[in-house]
Amino acid sequence: MTSRVRSALSAALIALACLLVPFGAVAAWAAYGLADTGRYVTTMAPLAADPAVRDSVADAVEGEVGEPVRPLVRSLTRTPAFGTAWDAGNRAVHQAVLRAVRDGGHHEVTVDIAPIAARVEHRVTLPHTEVAVLPASQLDRLRKGYEVLEVAGFWLPVTAAVLAVAGIAVAACRRRALTATALGTALGGALLSIAVAVGRRLTLTDLPDPVHRPAVGAVYDALTATLRTVSWLLVAVGLAVALTCWLTGRYGRPRARRGPAGPVPDPAQQPTRAQA
Repeated sequence: MTSRVRSALSAALIALACLLVPFGAVAAWAAYGLADTGRYVTTMAPLAADPAVRDSVADAVEGEVGEPVRPLVRSLTRTPAFGTAWDAGNRAVHQAVLRAVRDGGHHEVTVDIAPIAARVEHRVTLPHTEVAVLPASQLDRLRKGYEVLEVAGFWLPVTAAVLAVAGIAVAACRRRALTATALGTALGGALLSIAVAVGRRLTLTDLPDPVHRPAVGAVYDALTATLRTVSWLLVAVGLAVALTCWLTGRYGRPRARRGPAGPVPDPAQQPTRAQA
């Protein structure tokens, strides 16, 4: 295999690997972050102190319950123990959605908020009230997306790593190939960060009720915090590796020693004892 063919093959493998980096990060984040109940509850826990989130929760629940229960719901969100109910509610909703996605079925996903309210220190008692959290029309789409994420969340990052290693291995100049891989990884991280910002803007713009934009923005920021961290980590690691390769290539080579300016004359031969 000639050096030109090796360089072309290496460039193709590295370009494909760098293209898969942001998609692999998103798939892994969704499959191992959003789909894990414990991590989801931990991520959403700080939002219990956000006033916009509290108001949105109260409005959403009040729209599902009867008129006599609404004052209790509003008072629940104002108590110091709302954090406990918030964690329990997020856990119940997440488990209900995962159960519906994994087990199948075409019915609406609902959650009973009475056991959640019972966790408050004031012991607010609510009747058995089912609150809809996911309509049946969106369940099939969510189930298909979840099945794809389960596969892509593992294989996309693995495939990107294998392609990058193969591209560096077949390259005619491995230092240059490693530099290109590092710069491509940094570019992928930057594009991922831009995609997260654009997704936030589009999500808030498409809301039918502008009143809930602060709450939705806070939830979006909490859910994508890990993804933003990963994107900046990819940028930092990629640029650091590329800079290291450039510095070692520029200053790491030993300088060639200068040769003698002219022929060195032979030292004068000392007369031997026989000659003397």
